[in-house]
Amino acid sequence: MAEGRVRRRLTAILAADVVGYSRLMGVDEAGTLTALQELRATLIDRVVAEYRGRTVKLMGDGALVEFASVVDSVQCAVEIQRAMAERNAQVPEDRRIEFRVGINLGDVIVEGDDIYGEGVNVAARLEGLAEPGGVCVAGTVFDHVTGKVDLPFEDMGSQTVKNIAAPVRAYQWRSEPVTAANPVVPETTVGTSQNLRLSDKPSIAVLPFDNMSGDPEQEYFADGLVEDIITNLSKLANLFVISRNSTFAYKGKATDVRKIAEDLGVGSVLEGSVRKAGDRVRITGQLIDAKTGSHLWAEKYDRQLADIFDLQDEITRKIVTALSVRLTEGDQIQLRRRQTNSVEAWESYCRGQSYLRRFNKPDNEQAKQTLNKVITTDPKFASAWSHLAWAHYMDGRAGWAPSDEAFERAKDYANKSLSIDDRLPDAYAMLGAIALHRRSYSEAISLGKKAVELGPSVADNMVILGMTMNYSGRVNEALELVERAVRLSPHYPDWYLGIAGVSYFQLGRYENAIAADKARLARTPDNTFSDFRLAAIYQKLGREEKAKAHAAQALKKNPSLSLSQIEISEPYQDPEILQDYVELLRRTGIPE
Repeated sequence: MAEGRVRRRLTAILAADVVGYSRLMGVDEAGTLTALQELRATLIDRVVAEYRGRTVKLMGDGALVEFASVVDSVQCAVEIQRAMAERNAQVPEDRRIEFRVGINLGDVIVEGDDIYGEGVNVAARLEGLAEPGGVCVAGTVFDHVTGKVDLPFEDMGSQTVKNIAAPVRAYQWRSEPVTAANPVVPETTVGTSQNLRLSDKPSIAVLPFDNMSGDPEQEYFADGLVEDIITNLSKLANLFVISRNSTFAYKGKATDVRKIAEDLGVGSVLEGSVRKAGDRVRITGQLIDAKTGSHLWAEKYDRQLADIFDLQDEITRKIVTALSVRLTEGDQIQLRRRQTNSVEAWESYCRGQSYLRRFNKPDNEQAKQTLNKVITTDPKFASAWSHLAWAHYMDGRAGWAPSDEAFERAKDYANKSLSIDDRLPDAYAMLGAIALHRRSYSEAISLGKKAVELGPSVADNMVILGMTMNYSGRVNEALELVERAVRLSPHYPDWYLGIAGVSYFQLGRYENAIAADKARLARTPDNTFSDFRLAAIYQKLGREEKAKAHAAQALKKNPSLSLSQIEISEPYQDPEILQDYVELLRRTGIPE
């Protein structure tokens, strides 16, 4: 009896086909077939393999792919559609190849390498509902990916489809067109309303707590407390958390909380104060509903300094409860973890963070010394190891130390931090950045994605992944990551503009690139990266006088700069892009 039993399995099914296939074949049959073969060889097969999919079968105008993971199936589909949008932006309209994609989670019948049954049929019907360049998913797929992927889906309601008895609930993701009209990353200033749309998730901005001790030297303590709260909240999948970069822009400013919430596009704001005296600490906190101005939660604590970690945990739990945040299993693990039980180590760690964020050589040295004291006091302090890794990475990236030696130390320290806490987003981002500079592109992307997955509201890690995508040739994905990061950090740091500038330059959107790099120079006149890129852009546009002026400006800031250094520091996967960039700079007068 068992031999005749039908084999079944539950699987995620992706169905895709080419929009207007007959028309394309009528215009250029041979060219269309060649283009499809090239797409499969250079894009589709690679991305499907990256997300652990199995191509069940290929048809002339489509494909059927199965995945063990629903999340993988959706991320694979979106990545392919984004890459196609980028490709099509460079192709005449009548030669563009566009896909529709449908995804279902269902029970299928297995026969050899083939699968069929209603699960497959529903995927095919969903594909027919998708817009060109879009992805249409079943309600069961949407339920599984909610909170695990940060993608905007539109509810299409219940759909009656051919040969399927029951209506199918459908949701659609649309690919945004890639055009030269897309704006540069918006330049923002504190107090300027962005009219930002609220996230579908509960959202919060944690403002710097007032230092009530009367001792300016205690600022690091108050700031460190707030940074830890932001860090913990930023790891929760179902909470939208504005980054430290943006909330600390309001430090020391008397601004209305409801106005801040409007500027940052959040539904709630946490504010408070800290007074540290001897071995006592007094903390007040209040969580405010941005719409009504009412208190969602408020508390005063007067405790021993030794209780500071319990206080942090309690405040985090109170926020989560007040905002009705749905916790995943991973969230619950994160909330149970504690970095250290040593107040001495934690206070030194807060000092080390403050030095590290100043981005200059003397303070970077001070950060390394301070963080080394931390790990001597508590060798199990994972975040201290991770921040020490970043300090050494900065040495290599900025040329303050030999890059090979600095990156090797950074890698060792990041791996050490992960041996203590394997869910630390910053450590994965660090390893991803090192892998990129060592030209291990697939590894860099994988590590960067892991960092974003574990810290879905950590804006900096999104932009680091964006940098990796840029240099790996996946430029539109890089821009989208920067845009997501800017939403999490409307008052973003200048280097976000630099990553956006790289993207625009590669896409040939030179005016956007010029705007981004000029905005960066306005903020940080000492940086040389933007001068180099502006020199290359103006040279490309035939505006040689401006090109040479920016090249001279870069050399004035750093007389030791050379083309050989640029070749090392710009890790493009495509050697032709790097060669073109270097040649443009050579013509501006940059020495070999």
